[in-house]
Amino acid sequence: MSARFEEIDWRPTAMGDISLRRRRDPASGTEVYEVKLGDEFLMSSLFTAGEIALAELGLAELPGTELDIVVGGLGLGYTAQAVLDDPRVRSLAVIETLAEVIDWHQRGLVPLGAGLASDARCRLVQGDFFALAADPGGLDPAQPGRRFHGILLDVDHSPRHVLHPRHAALYQPAGLRALAEHLHPDGVFALWSNDPPDKEFTSVLTEVFPRSAAHVVDFDNPLQGGTSTNTVYVARTEPDPR
Repeated sequence: MSARFEEIDWRPTAMGDISLRRRRDPASGTEVYEVKLGDEFLMSSLFTAGEIALAELGLAELPGTELDIVVGGLGLGYTAQAVLDDPRVRSLAVIETLAEVIDWHQRGLVPLGAGLASDARCRLVQGDFFALAADPGGLDPAQPGRRFHGILLDVDHSPRHVLHPRHAALYQPAGLRALAEHLHPDGVFALWSNDPPDKEFTSVLTEVFPRSAAHVVDFDNPLQGGTSTNTVYVARTEPDPR
């Protein structure tokens, strides 16, 4: 059995000090992994329903097989793993700003890390998702102009509560139009949010994508008791007219 609390790694980054912690949940006895940026909690292995639903809801909208997917934000890897659990997925690129987070996975410091790092379909790419999304060259630095069937994003707390001011432009019409250029026809953009459905952001999605919806994801919250919710937005580009 592990110690009650352990700080596995701590490093200064351009976005602030980031730490990976592991603790034993006194109620269940299970090990809980947590990531903090400064004094702010970013993610916990106690709460993964929203991250998994981001992949499942996004991929459920995609027809066909041999899917090429991008995930923005690696975190503890639950969205990426849920993508790879879909046998239709041919390739996955996970874009993570912080090289330190990628290193946790490559060194097997987090539960899903070794599996993601060793899966031949999966590449862990260190880069700024938001800068790449705005760049006509696209989201894959190794293949400029490449398009994807699905883009799944889980970085900011919500379109209103961003981790860095430069991220805010993505959630405006111009930012979403630039992102949509990296999708195939009938492609999917899906976004995780910690906030309830936002009518203003929904209207922005509607302005850019012909089809979109906001899905509320319920999950048990053992820390607060009862049920908490996340939101997953799913939007689709125009189908191929042929």
